Amino acid sequence: MRLKRPFFLRPPEVVAEELLGNSLYFNGNRVIIVETESYGVNDPACHAFKGKTLRNEPMFKDGGTSYVYFIYGIHYCFNVVTEKEGIPSAVLIRGAIPLAGLEEIQKKRGKREKAGKILIGPGNFCKGMGIGREQNDIDLCRAPDFYFYSGDVKRDHLSIGVSPRIGISAGKDKLWRFFLKDFTPNRIREI
Repeated sequence: MRLKRPFFLRPPEVVAEELLGNSLYFNGNRVIIVETESYGVNDPACHAFKGKTLRNEPMFKDGGTSYVYFIYGIHYCFNVVTEKEGIPSAVLIRGAIPLAGLEEIQKKRGKREKAGKILIGPGNFCKGMGIGREQNDIDLCRAPDFYFYSGDVKRDHLSIGVSPRIGISAGKDKLWRFFLKDFTPNRIREI
């Protein structure tokens, strides 16, 4: 079942945790989300902390909007916006495990890594999925070939870990990184 707007119109830390175990479909590739981070209002690590800019404008839209940005001059990072319009917050997708499209993902990454490692890290995720600037500011609740959905994994079987976010210089005290513990492609088949 496709995740609808109300799912995303909640605080980013709630959405970040609840996205774990859900799936993302993009251009024929299907993946299970296994690692996320949340960024929200009054959060010094959030791109919108100092106000609206051309770069972060999608963060100010309704939850369910994509926010893709370029970092370090080499990587794209994919986020899904949360909360209502005007409340800038988002969830960064840090890692996933492919359910379909592994060979295509390996080609895009230029590596023959296993399914459990090929999409770990936000830059690796975007490169392997083929997500770039063109996917910025898309309504993921309406796009025909780019959306989140549930049903591949039962949530009551998940063991969720929490930690500080990675690679930030401010807001390190917040435990807003969420990840599935001991989650591998073999476990997907068991669940």
